[in-house]
Parts: sequence; structure tokens; C-alpha cells
Amino acid sequence: MSAPEALPRDADTLPKLLLKNARERGEEVALREKEFGIWQSLTWVDYAERVRSFARGLVELGLKKGEIVAVVGDNRPEWLIAQLAAQTVGARSLGVYQDSVALEVRYLMEFSGARFVIAEDQEQVDKLLEVWDELSGGDGSGDHRVESVIYYDPRGLGSYPHDFLLGFPEVEEIGRSASSSCEADFESWVAATKSDDVALLSTTSGTTGKPKLAMLSHRNLLEMAHSFVSIDPMHSDDEFVSFLPLAWIGEQMIGAACGLLVGFALNFPEEPETVQHDIREIGPHTMFSPPRIWENMVSDVQVRIEDSSWLKRKVYNRALDIGYRSADILLEHGRQPAFLAFQRALANACCFFWLRDKLGLRRIRRAYTGGAALGPDIFRFFHAIGVNLKQIYGQTEVSGISVVHRDDDIKFHTVGTPVPGAEVRIGEGGEILTRSPSVFLGYYNNQEATEEALRDGWLYSGDAGYKDDAGHLIVIDRKKDVMELHDGTQFSPQFIENKLKFSPYIKEAVVFGGGDYPFVTSLITIDFANAGKWAERRQIPYTTFTDLAQKREIYELALEHTARINADLPESARIQRLLLLHKELDADDEELTRTRKVRRRFIADRYRLLVDALYGGKDAVEIENQITYQDGSTAILETRLRIAAPANG
Repeated sequence: MSAPEALPRDADTLPKLLLKNARERGEEVALREKEFGIWQSLTWVDYAERVRSFARGLVELGLKKGEIVAVVGDNRPEWLIAQLAAQTVGARSLGVYQDSVALEVRYLMEFSGARFVIAEDQEQVDKLLEVWDELSGGDGSGDHRVESVIYYDPRGLGSYPHDFLLGFPEVEEIGRSASSSCEADFESWVAATKSDDVALLSTTSGTTGKPKLAMLSHRNLLEMAHSFVSIDPMHSDDEFVSFLPLAWIGEQMIGAACGLLVGFALNFPEEPETVQHDIREIGPHTMFSPPRIWENMVSDVQVRIEDSSWLKRKVYNRALDIGYRSADILLEHGRQPAFLAFQRALANACCFFWLRDKLGLRRIRRAYTGGAALGPDIFRFFHAIGVNLKQIYGQTEVSGISVVHRDDDIKFHTVGTPVPGAEVRIGEGGEILTRSPSVFLGYYNNQEATEEALRDGWLYSGDAGYKDDAGHLIVIDRKKDVMELHDGTQFSPQFIENKLKFSPYIKEAVVFGGGDYPFVTSLITIDFANAGKWAERRQIPYTTFTDLAQKREIYELALEHTARINADLPESARIQRLLLLHKELDADDEELTRTRKVRRRFIADRYRLLVDALYGGKDAVEIENQITYQDGSTAILETRLRIAAPANG
């Protein structure tokens, strides 16, 4: 495909786009945040003025070109204001996931050498204080790093005596009070930004170890945005809800880069707990989420339908059957028989319209999933109810996207075709290679990893896949995770895991097989909320997660779902034994990445006793968990975990 046109000189960086939107869109809404139940708006002029004040404030505090400004917290206007302010003066922004623990924050601050940290609230400030001696050089190392922590939610911080703590408005006031020469310099700072300057240090997923920092330039991000909107046009009057972490490249891809390029409004929910309600209020036109969001929506619908009246269940099941048939025919042939179209219209009026409205998807033109594989069953469900859900494939290292489905060319088992300007080919061992203007500049302070990932202009993804006859890319799994069974059959654990997670009662699954393992097995964590409701409806008593996970009835529920999956799998790839884990997989325990990807090898090592038991012929295994209470005392919890074998279909 042909490359996109060259970026205009007056709009080839993110700060230049901000000023361009301020001039052209003026009083139109740029950002909207919900506070105390009321949506508060910020116009493009206000947005640019706050970036101006904060940038000048940072310069007055000593920020210099090429230095690092880290931001940690929930999505708020201040995150983007701080990010753009840093980029305006030639500094680099580093996003940190808000649920990172203190040691993770310390690692990123030390590795990047950040001088300024923008922290949302007391929770984030407390993490920094916990490791402050190491960050500031107060541990005697003499290596001074972080100088100032700037917070934008002052609740609970009024009594903190630390002189390195500053409120966000204080820094803006410092900027407004700066010398007139500094004020005049703001436009010249923006004009001096170059498209090849590093705009972001974006953390990689870290599935095999500590995350690396990918250096992404303004050109990388904006070439990606131009390519994306050339396929799926967005409009300046569109609405987009920014609720996924801005530390994730996916949110930066659409929320920051496409938002500034197109000029649509970004909306920030009040709290993580109000996201679904706030999405429904806004009714976004575009939505991009990782698989777990779409999986959670499907699970929520399935559980609610089970709790509804027999009449609603009958209407829903009949409508869904029509929706499936209609979606299958439309995606295969591009048109459907008139009678089926009439049935689909009735199903939409009676069921799907209200269902989409409940999910906040009533105005969606296009919805996207990316960051990990999404099971075909989830895809098919959303197309059945009238949501144009499409797969995006890419990595942090390619600014988030290199391949996407087209509206008229969606296949559930593929991720689509390359975006304009991108080339994708299959290398040795089936590895997916990408070349495009959006490929990153390299890893920060990691030349060895850069040379391994970038060779002759091609990005080596580490993913395994192939192309079908129509040129669609099919991603199998991470190259290192593709397994070969004893009969020579190759299989993807991720594919089976996604099919397992279609059940509303299964939250995570980790599949093992191949190599030293003679057959396929799985560790499963239940969805505590949904499985708990299922148990309550059947008057099954339970106390804790561990107690519920070991109930015979819950095992039978998991076995029933697994047996259905086995019926669709080759005999050698069927799950022979499974175990319901006694705890949820947690990113804080390093079992998941911050983007909720399973760290398979880490889990295999941590739960070696359980994995060995799955292959050891036992029907149960006893483990000991040490629990530490707040007073420092400990106790040993003995758990006997059941191992079960599903029917093989």
C-alpha cells in the first residue's frame, strides 16, 4: 500500500496540533471531566492556555529539553496537560500504570532518570514517599533523580510537610507569573518541536520480565493516526470516553494522537466504578478496549439474562439466534435475504437496541479490540447485536497499530490487513515482521534489545502467525508459546484460553501442553462475582473465593463448559485435566501484566506443585498458603485442591 502523505509542517507534532485546534476550534469542547456528578468542560482555548501555563511552570522549576516527566494516576485532563507541556519544551513523557505498586514505580523512575513526577492523588504520592530515599538519593547513593512531585488531587495531602510536593495549580500559577520573555517563548517552544523528537516513553507489556521503554516520536504517533483515520474516518463532533490507562499505547493511540489530529472531545469518567454509567451518558462514537472489557460485557449480559424472567430470556434467545444468522451471512456475502433483514429489524427493535443502550454502545460506529487475542465467540456475539467490532493488531513498538479489519472485510479468526504505509511479512519460524513510518526509534537505555527487535528496518514482533489467501493476517500466539504436542500437532494455548473465557464463570485460564507435557491441561480462576451469583441462586453456601472455587458444583460447572470446548478441538488438543485455582491471578503478584496479559512462564514456576499434580495422576493436591495479617502475625492456610477430568466430546 502507498504511504500516507507527508505531515504538514504546522501540524507535525502534538503541541503544534494543540495550538492549531485552539486557533481553529476555539470554544468547542476539547476535554470533559465528570466531577460530583456534573460534566465539566474545557474548550480548546482553555486547554492550550493550561498547557502554556504548566509548561512555563515546569521550565521555571528547572525542566530542560530531553529530560523525563513521569505521570502516574487515573485518566484526568491534567495527565494530558502535563504530557503536552513536557513535549512542548522538548522533554519526554513517561506514563506509569495507576495500579503499579511502589517497587514498580521505583524501577521506572530509576531506570528512566525522571526528574519530575506528576501524581494524581494521595495514593500515588504515598507510593513515591515509600521509596523516596532511593528516588531522591537520600539513601546515600548520591545519585539525585526525582526533584519534585506534582499532584492534581489535593484531598488528604494538606498536612504533608514535604517541600518537594507541589499542587498542579501552584505550578500553573508559577507559569502564569513567569517573566514576559518566558511567556513570549511559549509559541517559539512549540514551533521548535520536531516530528522526529521523542514524544513518549511507552512501557511494553513485560510478559517475560521487567517492561522496556519504547521511544515513540511525534512522527511515529501521527503517521499512525493519519493511517488509521484514512481507513475509518472520525469527526470533530465525535465523542470518545477515555477510561483505559493513558500509560497504555492503545489509549494514547486514539485518545491522544487521533484526538488531537481530528479534534474530537475526550471525556473522563468520574471514578473507575462509574465508567459503565458514564459511558452510557456520553454515548461514544468510537471505542477501543482490550479483550477483557468485551469479555466482561458478554459475561455481564449472560448473567443478567439468566436472572431475568422466562419471557425476557425467550425473547433474547430468539433475537440472538436471528442476530447470529444475520451477522454470519452479512460478513460472508455482504448482504442478507429480505426476510432475514426484516427479522433482524424486529430483533433490533425488541432487544438489541435496548441492550446496546444498556452497554453504552447505542451510538457506536466502530468498536475495536487489541492488545491481545479476542475469541471468535465474543466477536460473533457483538456483531449479532449490531456492534461493528473490529480487531486491531500491533505493538507498543509500532505506535499501537499495523493491521486492522476493514468495515466490509471482517473475519473473526483474523486481525485484518495492513494499514496504509505498513508492510507485514512472515519471517523465519512464522514470526510476524512489520515495517512502517510508525515503528519506534528503539528502547530507552537498552541497545541490545533494540538491535534484537529492529533489523534492516523491520520490527520483529515475537508473535507467530500466517496470512490467508485473501491477505488477512492470522495471529497464532506469542512465538515462544506455540506448542507442539507429542503427535506433532501444533496448538496455541491462547486460542483455548479464549474459548474457556467465553464462559461468564471463568475469568482467567492458563493452558499447558507440549514439550515435556504429554497432554493438555488448564489452571482456571473463576469469576467470583458471576460464579457467586450462580451459587446463591442455587442456595449453595460459601464464604471466601477459595471456598467457592472448591465447591463440587462449581467444578461441575467448569467441567460442563470445558467439555463443550473439547468437542470443537482436535482430539490431541483437548483438555484432559483441570484445576480451579484457589486465588485470582493478580498483576500485583506478577502473574499478569498491567494490561492483563497472562505471564505463562511465571505462573508455571510459581504454581509448579499444581502443574506437576495435573500430570501426576493425582485427584487432589494439598498446598499451604502463608497469610500475613496487619499486626505482622502469620497463619498457615491449608487448602486441598481438586483435580478433575472433563468429557472429551
